[in-house]
Amino acid sequence: MSSAQDPRWWRSAVIYQIYPRSFADSSGDGVGDLRGVTAHLDDLASLGVDALWLSPFQVSPQKDAGYDVADYCDVDPIFGSLADFDEMLAGAHARGIRIIVDLVPNHSSDQHAWFQQALTAGPGSAERARYVFRDGKGEDGEVPPNNWESVFGGPAWSRVTEPDGTPGQWYLHLFDASQPDFDWSNPEVREMFRGVLRFWLDRGVDGFRVDVAHGLVKADGLPDYTPPADTGSMGGEQADVPYWGQPGVHEIWRDWRTVLEEYDGDRALCAEAWMPSPDITALWVRPDEMHQAFNFPYLETPWNAPALRKVITDSLRAFGGVGAPATWVLSNHDVVRHASRLALTAENPQGAGIGPDSPGKPDPIIGIARARAATTLMLALPGSAYLYQGEELGLPEVIDLPDHARQDPTWFRTNGQRYGRDGCRVPIPWTSTAPAYGFSPDGASWLPQPEEFATLARDIQETDPDSTLWLYRTLLAERRERHLGTGTLTWLNEYPDDIIAFRNGTLTILANTGTHPAPLPPGTIIAQSGPLPHGTLPPDTTAWLTTP
Repeated sequence: MSSAQDPRWWRSAVIYQIYPRSFADSSGDGVGDLRGVTAHLDDLASLGVDALWLSPFQVSPQKDAGYDVADYCDVDPIFGSLADFDEMLAGAHARGIRIIVDLVPNHSSDQHAWFQQALTAGPGSAERARYVFRDGKGEDGEVPPNNWESVFGGPAWSRVTEPDGTPGQWYLHLFDASQPDFDWSNPEVREMFRGVLRFWLDRGVDGFRVDVAHGLVKADGLPDYTPPADTGSMGGEQADVPYWGQPGVHEIWRDWRTVLEEYDGDRALCAEAWMPSPDITALWVRPDEMHQAFNFPYLETPWNAPALRKVITDSLRAFGGVGAPATWVLSNHDVVRHASRLALTAENPQGAGIGPDSPGKPDPIIGIARARAATTLMLALPGSAYLYQGEELGLPEVIDLPDHARQDPTWFRTNGQRYGRDGCRVPIPWTSTAPAYGFSPDGASWLPQPEEFATLARDIQETDPDSTLWLYRTLLAERRERHLGTGTLTWLNEYPDDIIAFRNGTLTILANTGTHPAPLPPGTIIAQSGPLPHGTLPPDTTAWLTTP
């Protein structure tokens, strides 16, 4: 049974992330939109994915590319209308593709009606109690309430001017100053989001990806905390952080799970939870909480066989131990694309990005070889897999964006010390000879596209059986046909340490992370990430084969 037929589709689904700003622009304004998604639904169906996750398209001032929401129950005009959303949803469902909506519950935009009311109402008001407002320290309250830093750099607190014109309280924003954090101890906040869930469920969506699902609840007393140097901005390497992974978040997700279970069909919740290990991440997917959680420990693992074997083993054990599927992901809108990241030779903390002056810039030939090999490995694993738009074209991180074109708040809040995430968000190429490579009819593009996109455009790859696009199609078709997502992994231990080797169903999967070719066993090749000369598996190559 395919994942499209399985009532628990989310256990083995391949879910494709659409970053709407950068997918396809139907209007010509240089920003992707929902009609652009609808126009390419046949392309997504031919790729072979089971579901689409759309990054935020709700009403927003776009200070953080839509992750600053001003109205959770409407579509921002730059992306279209609710009617456009309904048309896209119906078109996806007609093709057997499910739709997952991105929700941002940790914070809103400062343009949200509630925050504007909080500014007007003043200290001690019910309106301010919906957000994390605190008095400052010092003689005149001029010092922030604590020393927390924003994920995007700089302090996590901003001071407001009170209605009478005097300097007043401070509000918490773990991200940009335009993104004030909600106070989730407030019943009003909880009830508002129940309504948001029902609004989209009533329209027929199949689930939600939950932004910053390890956030929301802050430790009592808001104690000072200084993260280790060079740690990832979302806290993936850290434990016991007063604003990440607090126990109270689990009560929120249990409440959301009960809302989803009010509806017929099988709707799913997926957590963006940057936690230090699969065992801790698995706490988000216990039977009465979320259905899935992104496996960021896997994403952050280097192209190294012993390290990959460990994180795969730990993930299957940890997620399986709570009855949840493991998930696998290599790229998304917040990290350096894996066609570049896997070839970096210097440390690159999550959120830092890479640019013209970054150390250890990737070799593009090694990068694409490792990316293809890593994806071929990932799609053979049991569980659910996430793909990020453009990775099926082998797109690299765009490194040489001019400074004046950058838009990520990280770039501005760190005064250019971190490049941020723009490089993985550049609009994707569809047609090699068209304006904006087919992204926009008039050649407009909210971030500039590099010339190399002409050689990576979808129309070029359509006719090349050795292209990355054809590799993805082959892998997804074989994965579905052979039920790899619902299969069982058995390690094969007779291979050298730098070879990852396992069986899933009738397939043997071999991945070479070393520096020397390895012999292949007798058998029939089903899929391969690159050439296999003289019956060997070269470095940075993965193969699927059936063996006698």
